Amino acid sequence: MFSLRLDCLFRFGVVRPPYLMPEGDCAVFQKDRFIEDCKAAVADGQKAIREVVLESVAAPSGVIAELGEPTQAGVFPLYQADDLTVINFIWAPYMTLLPHNHRMFAVIGIYGGREDNLFWRRIGDAHAAPALEAAGAESMGVGQAATLGPEIIHSVANPIRKLTSAIHVYGGDFFNPPQPRSQWDHETLTEQPWDMAHTREVFRQADIRFGAGLAAGAGD
Repeated sequence: MFSLRLDCLFRFGVVRPPYLMPEGDCAVFQKDRFIEDCKAAVADGQKAIREVVLESVAAPSGVIAELGEPTQAGVFPLYQADDLTVINFIWAPYMTLLPHNHRMFAVIGIYGGREDNLFWRRIGDAHAAPALEAAGAESMGVGQAATLGPEIIHSVANPIRKLTSAIHVYGGDFFNPPQPRSQWDHETLTEQPWDMAHTREVFRQADIRFGAGLAAGAGD
């Protein structure tokens, strides 16, 4: 996932995992190598994937150098297979995504901005309102990662005024899940079938608002 310059090896005297090195340009993120590392690790489960993701986001400047400085909100797939999906998520300022599950494990690593996760649990009848109640929260900054089990339900918010960027790795085909997924209405918390088109539309509208804000000088 990382390549090391010779001068780095001379400087430190030993070959060490890149995430243990001081900040600088010694650790270079490589998308293709990262994907290969995820492919090799996915059979060992979410703990192994978490180690790969944490190693990568420990050097956020390297990830940005490889994937590009984020300029717009969106869902940008990097790899998709039956047992593994890697996505570059870019969250617009202050945007939120309604509660949803994945039906596969997920590891989320932040390399820019901040991501707030609110966790939910089911209550009562799935078709009644509300069908969920809040159960916990986690706020992540650059270099941090969260691990979500297959049955976890969460909603996501970017609480800051700039784009937040994160690498999401899923232990399955995120876009064509083998088991039906659900999402819950933000206001009523009633359960609905998961709708990827709706998710893309949420990001599209958030990006439009972000662009309008920049045009109006809101990013100054």
